[in-house]
Amino acid sequence: MKRSPIKKVIILVSILAIPGFLFFYLLPHFAKNRYKSLPVFGKKVVASTFHSVKGKKIPDTIYHQVPDFKFINQQNDTVTWKTLENKIVVLNLFYTGASGQQTSRYIKQLSDGYEQKPLVKFLSLSVDPADKNKIKDFAAGFKAKEGKWDFLAGDTAQTYPLIKQGLLLDVIEDDTKEKPTFIFSNKIVLIDNLHRIRGLYDADNAEANAKLEDEIKVLIAEYLRNVKDGR
Repeated sequence: MKRSPIKKVIILVSILAIPGFLFFYLLPHFAKNRYKSLPVFGKKVVASTFHSVKGKKIPDTIYHQVPDFKFINQQNDTVTWKTLENKIVVLNLFYTGASGQQTSRYIKQLSDGYEQKPLVKFLSLSVDPADKNKIKDFAAGFKAKEGKWDFLAGDTAQTYPLIKQGLLLDVIEDDTKEKPTFIFSNKIVLIDNLHRIRGLYDADNAEANAKLEDEIKVLIAEYLRNVKDGR
């Protein structure tokens, strides 16, 4: 029995009415656990090695990775990629002398929501080398949870190359005034357990913040799937 044109239109409208993100999460149930992965930011290089997919040789891709670093946090503990092994990292730039600190307030709210989820860590990296002696009190002011949200600071010889070449962000120190100020990318960076950048989000944009919150969950799902599949 053929459906009437009106019924066909109703079915089509119903499908289109499903919110995009809800459909994204429903998709695995209808497509053999397949889902759309987040992009990888930065330069990509085709490697000389291959992997097989259904008997077909596919060239491997070498993706941009955030290089290793070594900073001291507010508890005077050393933080490196080794201490963050197999973690998803949400990172932002800051400095204690900035006015407002809206981004830090947002990260506080976000990190509190992940307090019981050890897979996700939060890093706030200062663009001001003078903050090395200030981050302890600054972190205390935000009641940052130990082991969940780390504040980091270091010399510009360490931090600026990491910010520019590693995190793909901008930072400039304006020392023309009596008190130095800093101009930097007010973006939040989402980094996977392989140290690849999977998202960049404008920190002062509510829509971008909502996207970040959704895509943290997507990245968690991707990580768990890879672990399950032995990858």
